[in-house]
Amino acid sequence: MDKDAKPLTEITEDALRILFREMGVVNTVRFLNQFVSGLGDYTQERAENMRNETVEELAMAIEEHSHMGSTK
Repeated sequence: MDKDAKPLTEITEDALRILFREMGVVNTVRFLNQFVSGLGDYTQERAENMRNETVEELAMAIEEHSHMGSTK
């Protein structure tokens, strides 16, 4: 084990090289994306999107939407 720790930037570069080599670029990106937190304010967006609709109102909207695509 190394007594002297490497700088974090060097560790990150080494880790990325290993991941790219062993897993490929696409799988490395997919792996890393699970550690990236999202953007925005979830609580505010949820409140705006839900607009305090009741379950009955949501069910009615779903039913209306499902009939839009039918040709009966």
